[in-house]
Amino acid sequence: MKNLVKLGFVALLSVSTMTAKAQNTEIAKGNSLLWEVSGNGLSKPSYITGTFHILCSKDFEIKPKVLKALEKSDNFVMEINYTDPAEMTSLQKMFQADKKISDQLSPEEAKELNTILANYGTDLKSVDSSSPQTLYSLLSTKAIPCPKTEIKLYEMELLQKAIKDKKSIKGLEKVEDQMKAINKAYDLKSTIAQLKMDKEYEILFKQMIDAFKNENAQSLYSLFKDERFMNAQQEKAMLTDRNQSWVKIMPEMMKKEGSFFAVGGSHLMGENGIIPLLQAKGYTVKPVTSL
Repeated sequence: MKNLVKLGFVALLSVSTMTAKAQNTEIAKGNSLLWEVSGNGLSKPSYITGTFHILCSKDFEIKPKVLKALEKSDNFVMEINYTDPAEMTSLQKMFQADKKISDQLSPEEAKELNTILANYGTDLKSVDSSSPQTLYSLLSTKAIPCPKTEIKLYEMELLQKAIKDKKSIKGLEKVEDQMKAINKAYDLKSTIAQLKMDKEYEILFKQMIDAFKNENAQSLYSLFKDERFMNAQQEKAMLTDRNQSWVKIMPEMMKKEGSFFAVGGSHLMGENGIIPLLQAKGYTVKPVTSL
């Protein structure tokens, strides 16, 4: 569980122009974090919900419509299948490094990093054998406005419900895929640059929590890709490339059985968000207000 806390995220071709315009209008609003996918040969609908990986207990809520959608589905699909022992082994390795951080920095840079890390309650000596991903995870853990004892993991709560209901558990990517994406987006130097903005991250985190609680998926996407924290190359690695890879395998998962997909809320919107990408494949995708 501690390792999971570290992880700290077009027009329709096959329907009428009127329906396409209606869907685009709803997508532009982005006022839902639960979406129904139907049509295009599906025998039953599937659902996509945007999540917020780590929340304080006071901000945590799984809406009844989300739980109902999960109940109606046959499969529960996460970004990574945390019930797969092989994936959990890979997750452990994700936070280990072959080369010490201090060996990749000049003495001046190492001294500066040590000063920065003091703001995160640690020092370079303590994290020297860790990967840049471990450093990056410090941002989210520090930004959370509550003690670790009050942290709730959104996907883990859904996973427990899915296991209890005997759903089939699947993943959209491997830990290795996620690690490659993070490596492309944030090398050691860019990660250190991000660590310098700890106060700004705390403000961003609060804004994202508000957007999540208000089910404003468009705002979640816009905040996540704020140019202060993510440039075009980083957005491509963290969002665009992963979204496109996921949408390639989602149709097969939805073909014979209803699937419930739980992914970070920032993956839903934008030109290359999951919602418009599925719409472009011919699916009817609409926001769900109640079930």
